[in-house]
Amino acid sequence: MKVKVISRSTDEFTRERSQDLQRVFRNYDPNLRSQEKAVEYVRALNAAKLDKIFARPFVGAMDGHIDAVSCMAKNPNHLKGIFSGSMDGDVRLWDLATRRTVCQFPGHQGAVKGLTVSTDGRVLVSCGTDSTVRLWNVPIPSLMESDDSSSNEAKPLAVYVWKNAFWAVDHQWNGDLFATAGAQVDIWNHNRAQPVNTFEWSKDTTISIRFNPGEPNILATSASDRSITIYDLRLQSPARKIIMRTRTNSIAWNPMEPMNFTAANEDCNCYSYDARKLDEAKCVHKDHVSAVMDIDYSPTGREFVTGSYDRTVRIFQYNGGHSREIYHTKRMQRVFCVKFSSDASYVISGSDDTNLRLWKAKASEQLGVLLPRERKNHEYLEAVKNRYKHLPEVKRIVRHRHLPRPIYKAASLRRIITDAERKKDERRRAHSAPGSMPKDSLRKRRIIKEIE
Repeated sequence: MKVKVISRSTDEFTRERSQDLQRVFRNYDPNLRSQEKAVEYVRALNAAKLDKIFARPFVGAMDGHIDAVSCMAKNPNHLKGIFSGSMDGDVRLWDLATRRTVCQFPGHQGAVKGLTVSTDGRVLVSCGTDSTVRLWNVPIPSLMESDDSSSNEAKPLAVYVWKNAFWAVDHQWNGDLFATAGAQVDIWNHNRAQPVNTFEWSKDTTISIRFNPGEPNILATSASDRSITIYDLRLQSPARKIIMRTRTNSIAWNPMEPMNFTAANEDCNCYSYDARKLDEAKCVHKDHVSAVMDIDYSPTGREFVTGSYDRTVRIFQYNGGHSREIYHTKRMQRVFCVKFSSDASYVISGSDDTNLRLWKAKASEQLGVLLPRERKNHEYLEAVKNRYKHLPEVKRIVRHRHLPRPIYKAASLRRIITDAERKKDERRRAHSAPGSMPKDSLRKRRIIKEIE
């Protein structure tokens, strides 16, 4: 004979210590919980609203420069340190935790246009309009922790004087070479006062340069003749080149997909390319209303940050057409340089008003140490919000951003102009012979030609 009984062990519901949480048993049978989706939808709606309430992205400003901040560099071996250079020739090392100057690097007689740090984090390379490249010893982290280091001034390890002004510099991700951009592209070694190699495709000035994170011998440059050029150090001549309709101010490689890079352009857009197929952009990132001055990828490779002449900082998904976040303050002027922190938690911007500003990468993220229960709750709310993000009310709350009046007006005007151009093209195509006006996508339209 079979007898069915209900058995219950006291070990399952008895607390081991008085501080432990009481266990609660729930039956997740969907037949018993008919309102589960409605409850989750309300939770997603509330989570979206709470994100707006707790959105406080601005962490603090770092002031000390007496002229516009023109360039920045991260230290790959030290999380808290960031270098900045200004238009008056001042180079500083900042501690992001305390937001103060740790060390100054005096010596440049003109604007500092480029900063980069070696792979081991020991050597800082700076260049500027005074036609010099200077190598500096980076202070060790223990010096950064001391309180009396604000008056420290470093002496350069080496000073290399060259014939032309420099506009940018970048160091190999794995190696001893660094490259400078100016009248031509020069490849330097730490121990030699002359370039070990020089590339020149045209007579125009090269304004930005970036080494590939996956292949140390590949680098990309942009020039004032509206071109983007791919160089290979193993060859004697440049590899490939495209000419766009407007100038590219900066380039950033995706660290997780090293074959892809994104170009910050003068026409208010950013263009993502595959280096193996340059005749068409992979994605066009819109939203800025003035020239995009600088761009930097997150270490995760899933998003990038841009700084623009319209006095805003925006964060884009790597494959998203529109920005997921916009940061602005009343005092912040034209943004010339932006960087993601090495842990992808913060964004640093340098602007025309002499300040560096520290922002959270996620505006509503809670700073400090989270308890395990808090972290699980955040993850659950994020998952619920992601599940219902396509519904109109949640979508409207998540997408909404307050914009400064000039940017709102400029964006409206750009939409009107774009719509007018689109309608004009459609009418012209409708009144032309079939096939006489082929339709070009925006991803191809901004490229004039490709040269190999």
